[in-house]
Amino acid sequence: MPKLNVVFKYGSRLTIGGLAVTLLCVSAQPLSAGPFNMFKSRDAQTEAATQGSVGGSGGLFGGLFNGGSRNTQPQGEVTRSELPTGDPEVAMILNPGLGTPTLAKGNIAATRTAIQQYKAIVAQGGWPMVQPVAMKPGRRGTNIQTLQRRLQIGGDLMTTFEPGRYDNATVAAVKRFQYRHGLPATGVVDSKATVAALNVPASTRLAQLEASLKRLQRRAGKTTNRYIQVNVPAAQVEAVRGGRVELRNTAVVGKVEHQTPTLASKVSQVKFNPYWNVPTSIVKADLIPKGRQFASRGQDMLAAYHMEALDRNGQIVDSRTIDWYGNEVYTYRYRQRPWEENSLGYIKIDFPNKDAVYIHDTPLKSLFGKAVRFESHGCVRTHNVDRLAAWVLDNNPSWNLSRIQSLRHTSQQENVPATQTIGVYFTYISAWGTPDGLVHFRPDIYNLDTRGTYASNY
Repeated sequence: MPKLNVVFKYGSRLTIGGLAVTLLCVSAQPLSAGPFNMFKSRDAQTEAATQGSVGGSGGLFGGLFNGGSRNTQPQGEVTRSELPTGDPEVAMILNPGLGTPTLAKGNIAATRTAIQQYKAIVAQGGWPMVQPVAMKPGRRGTNIQTLQRRLQIGGDLMTTFEPGRYDNATVAAVKRFQYRHGLPATGVVDSKATVAALNVPASTRLAQLEASLKRLQRRAGKTTNRYIQVNVPAAQVEAVRGGRVELRNTAVVGKVEHQTPTLASKVSQVKFNPYWNVPTSIVKADLIPKGRQFASRGQDMLAAYHMEALDRNGQIVDSRTIDWYGNEVYTYRYRQRPWEENSLGYIKIDFPNKDAVYIHDTPLKSLFGKAVRFESHGCVRTHNVDRLAAWVLDNNPSWNLSRIQSLRHTSQQENVPATQTIGVYFTYISAWGTPDGLVHFRPDIYNLDTRGTYASNY
């Protein structure tokens, strides 16, 4: 049986053989609660804390402009949202195993095999629906028996178990299922995401595999030797060299209404402490209403957000003279200066593309700790962006990780061109097999594979 490599801390790897009954354990016992627990109200508490810290979810990059729901002065208007510390479920999300590249050529044959497996499951009637109730180790009942049947049919529960009792074999099977679906492998069924993933019909999963196979056939094995891949449904970034994943980072990608596009390009440069040039759509929908609200209070919105307005000649406009209710505000170009709360963070990785998207940092770190991360307006925010930038520039001795990290709080601008060929591929692969026999699924968030609602719900 092939082995699975799981990374917990940067560079630290645990190798687990066989079916890995302790797959992705941070501790020997399953976790009974966490930020995704739907029975202890921690979801609501976490959401409220996040909303309070960033001023809501409206506007690009997680609430920079959110219709002015907050009434604080400049320093309180934008506040960073840090990741929680010491939460083992968040640690699982932030430290995904390296595994096989999603675009590995061997995944094509493995996905074909998975399609045959799921065709057989569909032909036999699929699997039962799991009730949205808490199911934890030691408990008994018909709901647990249904869960066990669901795990058996899906190939996650393959050892001896006690029917109707949440025993160790069931814990291991739930962990395996969660791992395959990109969820925190707690071994406990107490999250909305886990229940939603369990209840996606087998026919929907088959449709995902068939659609993803076509995309794999177009791209897998046809990349540059070094490349960055963003798999949108997985909300992850891979840095691959010579067929091996060297970095795998948690990412935040586009909302349903602001989808991250698929593309193929090459890295052109890395920008440190960049300006953020506000897109026209955001200017109209968010920035100008925010400016008017500040003006009604006698306050300067551009000063609050460390922003500038430039006229048609490229000259900076005195923000105190702007008539936010006049037509001229629509003719200005707006940008945010480099500072700690710049919406791009302190690193931006550029590559030419018609959609004007890029990979970047963010001050809203808490979003990386969520199991479901479809929050952006199309660009890709990545956790550990400093390590990705160092990977891109690793043939430039002047730009090691230490120097890159030293720029974080300086606002010092540097544009460093890429001097080696590094491909960039944004893909939409919501289901795929790997040579180790596992079949992975992610939400069909944009409904490109199924034209339904099930797969996009978790």
